[in-house]
Amino acid sequence: MEKIIIYTDGASRGNPGLAAVGAVIFDGEKVLAELRNFLGEQTNNWAEYEAVAQVLEKAHELNLMDREIEIRLDSKLVAEQLSGNWKIKSDTIREQHRKVTEILKDFESVIYVHVPREKNTYADRLANEAIDNR
Repeated sequence: MEKIIIYTDGASRGNPGLAAVGAVIFDGEKVLAELRNFLGEQTNNWAEYEAVAQVLEKAHELNLMDREIEIRLDSKLVAEQLSGNWKIKSDTIREQHRKVTEILKDFESVIYVHVPREKNTYADRLANEAIDNR
């Protein structure tokens, strides 16, 4: 079985500002799910974490917990914090980190990969659509 590839993005127009998440779950070339959800007013980092939390909940609904999962995101901060490489200094982000960690308990293998913004256009488009169509 191929690993599941997930792209996530949190968008915030202003910081804080109107925010949303976008994510897409791939199994090979097949799109298993897309997420685009408006969040109201939030910071960009909070939205980036929320995108990971929401897509992991969706992966759970799709019963992908026993698959190898690679989450690709353009937030180096979130990728490094969730990988355990960087400290968390913000209390609100610490709460988001805790939420993601709780969801992860049901998963066997999840890794985070920082990708350049231009490699994350699908998730970025979904997040922006969620803000535009709120």
